[in-house]
Amino acid sequence: MTSRIGRVVAASAATAMATLGVTVANPAPASAAMTICYNTSQAGSFAGIAGQAASIWNNATTNLTLSANCGSNLRIYQITGGGSYAIRTSLGNGRVYIDTQQAQQYSPLRIMTHEIGHILGLPDNYNGNCSLLMSGGSAGTSCTNPYPSTTEANRVSNLFAGTRAAERAEGSGSAVFRDSWPAVAATVG
Repeated sequence: MTSRIGRVVAASAATAMATLGVTVANPAPASAAMTICYNTSQAGSFAGIAGQAASIWNNATTNLTLSANCGSNLRIYQITGGGSYAIRTSLGNGRVYIDTQQAQQYSPLRIMTHEIGHILGLPDNYNGNCSLLMSGGSAGTSCTNPYPSTTEANRVSNLFAGTRAAERAEGSGSAVFRDSWPAVAATVG
């Protein structure tokens, strides 16, 4: 319960600071949650799905809170064509692009939660296992699981707690994550 109260206080402080024009992305002490402010002004029809994905990550992790439209650590965009992907500029910062065409084949919530996972420091894991969020599209179009596994959630919690210095350094650099989702099937007409 203390952890939840601390997260609420941190989110409130982030909102107050954002009102003053301060972007909150500074790592807090290991006992406090880091707030990542995500911006959905360019997310179009995926804005609500971004909120659902943020809630999933907030409930699955302990050292992190994703908060809507309080800043722009994470910007979410709706695109058409080219595939969904993420560009991480540093741990907790970057851009997510959700392709409307792919979201017609794959679960939009799974795509969103997966791509945000890259911003949070997770790599792709193309093993086809639907129970692993970071398996992406390799699990097929019938896989709609939007939840990170316990291992995936614990890794994110540890990255944001700073308890794994080597992994934090590995997960904190710039990276582009493409090809998580197979190409959209062409229609013959």
